Amino acid sequence: MTAPLASLLPLEGLQAPGGGPLYLRLRQLLEEAIRSGRLGEGDALPAERDLADYADVSRVTVRKAVDDLVRDGLLVRRQGSGTFVAKPVSRVQQPLSRLTSFTEDMARRGLETRSEWLERGLFHPSPEEMMMLGLAAGTLVARLGRLRIARDMPLAIERASLSAEFLPDPEAVTTSLYAELEKKSARPVRAIQRISACNVKEPEAGLLAVPVGAAGLSIERISYLASGRVVEFTRSLYRGDTYDFVAELTLGD
Repeated sequence: MTAPLASLLPLEGLQAPGGGPLYLRLRQLLEEAIRSGRLGEGDALPAERDLADYADVSRVTVRKAVDDLVRDGLLVRRQGSGTFVAKPVSRVQQPLSRLTSFTEDMARRGLETRSEWLERGLFHPSPEEMMMLGLAAGTLVARLGRLRIARDMPLAIERASLSAEFLPDPEAVTTSLYAELEKKSARPVRAIQRISACNVKEPEAGLLAVPVGAAGLSIERISYLASGRVVEFTRSLYRGDTYDFVAELTLGD
């Protein structure tokens, strides 16, 4: 095992003093082997015992380094088979200065999208929905829950709530919610969006095809009409390994 491992995983600097925790240094070496192509898509990672013996570290150190790479989506564990290099994921950038729907955003990139419905219908609103949307007692709320998919890869779970006044028939939404709202002159013109880092839990991890504990982006958005009235309250969960949100900043006077 030593000869092939030496070509796949050079150990320069691994045991150098003052270089930080061993598992992080081993993780960096493994990541560099993947990024450089020495370990390619679908390649099996050597067994933990072999890696530990070769690198002269404990199996706990190896396991911790591998766990990190699995959480980041570079490696994938297959029960009964071992650990393999995962398919590379292309990242999507979304500007924060433009208010668009997922469908419109992907279309501009020339990407085919589809959705799997998780929820769609009219419901009695929760206390949070009543507060966020400014609903009166007895008003129904339209809920749209979707798994958003592009390039046959799940990217996000999106759950939108709107007053039934603006969307009396949720079944009418087939692709873009904003396109449907535009027909009723109720498309939002501005929004306040809050983005925070999170770790993906079950059952969302299963829907997004990521390991439990993988990095995610949790997004809450409140969208407004030109009149200032709230039209939409959305909570979304994006895969952290596929999405970058980009903001353009300018120097103020």
